[in-house]
Amino acid sequence: MPESRPLDALFRPTALIAVILGGEALALILALGPGQPSGGRLVQFGLASLGVQWIALGTLCAIYLARKPLSKLSATMTAWICLGLLLSMTALVSGAASRIPGIVGESPGEDAAFVWRMLALALVVGLLGLLSFQNYWRATSLAVLAKQSELDTLRARVQPHFLFNTLNTGAALVRQHPADAEQLLLDLADIFRAALAGPRFSGLDQELLLARRYLDIESLRFGDRLRTEWDLPDVVPDAVAPTLSIQPLVENAIRHGIEPAPQGGVVTIALAVTGRDVRVTVRNSLAPPGAAARNGHGIGQSAVRARLEALPGAPGRLETDIGADRYTATVVLPLADALSRL
Repeated sequence: MPESRPLDALFRPTALIAVILGGEALALILALGPGQPSGGRLVQFGLASLGVQWIALGTLCAIYLARKPLSKLSATMTAWICLGLLLSMTALVSGAASRIPGIVGESPGEDAAFVWRMLALALVVGLLGLLSFQNYWRATSLAVLAKQSELDTLRARVQPHFLFNTLNTGAALVRQHPADAEQLLLDLADIFRAALAGPRFSGLDQELLLARRYLDIESLRFGDRLRTEWDLPDVVPDAVAPTLSIQPLVENAIRHGIEPAPQGGVVTIALAVTGRDVRVTVRNSLAPPGAAARNGHGIGQSAVRARLEALPGAPGRLETDIGADRYTATVVLPLADALSRL
């Protein structure tokens, strides 16, 4: 899965709303500027608003149409091309506006002066916009690095206690059930391959397979105390998930719901498609009152939530709910075909 590209951020709903509101603010400044007749400021605001929105939205449309070739260029070259598109759209719109009677004065040369003023204003606004976007993208990149460090922390957390428990289980199975011991080691290898050397993102089917491998291992350790239920379709929907986004939730379910309960419990993993999203639910029964509680530091869920929110294209999310006798964690991911329309 490729990294999120800087241009993708321009076409998110919040960015589009910011562009429209910023254009209205600029139109208001132009209407309230010196040299405008006090009685016609409302008309001037309407005309300025129309022109600014044509320029802003027209530039965004041009960038959107050219987003694929632009994504292959360096960030600096892309920024200059976007600024050039803004100036070109400004010249086109202001040139057309200068031909409309009553928009510009009738004195000779005023048409050209009007276009040049608009170009100068667009240049200033464009440079300020590039600086703001550069700061935004730098902050976003730092946030992604922070989330990657959380993944590294999560990977480090997966290793110690789980590895020791699994090896102890494998050692106990070697003589009496060698086939089970062999399968346990194969499942363990798959989990640690993903934890130590996996990419940042993987397919949802791979994440579910990793969770199944983990449950297979824990089933050997807990025996009849761990009961699992799967409610999955025959074909898993095409969706991208952060690496290690389902397995930590399954681990939490066992650690806090099954392990403290003397009689064990049930872990349910279900998948459902709702609109353009796919929802993966991990549900576990709660330990009875008085059972020894397992204290956690919350790295698992917080890391999963942070990396879901950093998904490229469209963010995912983690929803949690605790009931009278069960705890539910739901990973919500955008479907791949929904991402392709963005």
